[in-house]
Amino acid sequence: MEPKTAFQTKTIMTDLVLPSETNPINNLFGGELLARMDRAASIAARRHSRRIVVTASVNHVAFNRSIPLGSVVTVEAKVSRAFTSSMEVYLDVWIEDRESGESIKANEAIYTFVAVDETGRPVKVPQLIAETSLEKDRYDGALRRKQLSLVLAGKMKPGDATELKALFE
Repeated sequence: MEPKTAFQTKTIMTDLVLPSETNPINNLFGGELLARMDRAASIAARRHSRRIVVTASVNHVAFNRSIPLGSVVTVEAKVSRAFTSSMEVYLDVWIEDRESGESIKANEAIYTFVAVDETGRPVKVPQLIAETSLEKDRYDGALRRKQLSLVLAGKMKPGDATELKALFE
């Protein structure tokens, strides 16, 4: 299985915020944004694995900025690291300033997907090659995030989380 670059998984989805997608103060519903991010992340994971992918977890979401009615929203997703059958996908959400056209980062999230066969059983995925400094930072952080998740779930002993221990030594 040939490794792939994060760039090969890049997915960009741009859309407009419509009235039916907003709350009573005319901002995009958080759940609507989560759905948009899930779709973009699943495409990125599928591009990496070339398999059916399922959402395993939403590891992190930061709603840093409200997204008002009428905004042009862009969700950018890239696989940040591949493990045996799972892939971490990092998402950045941008809104376009109406007057200047400048993109402003509004939110970010990290999702985990698992590649599966037609019966739903996990299958191996290619490794990921991180090229840019941001991709390398996200790649390195992915292992720490995975170990933390496994420790919190009771699936890994804290002493075995070598990447986490290295942060404190």
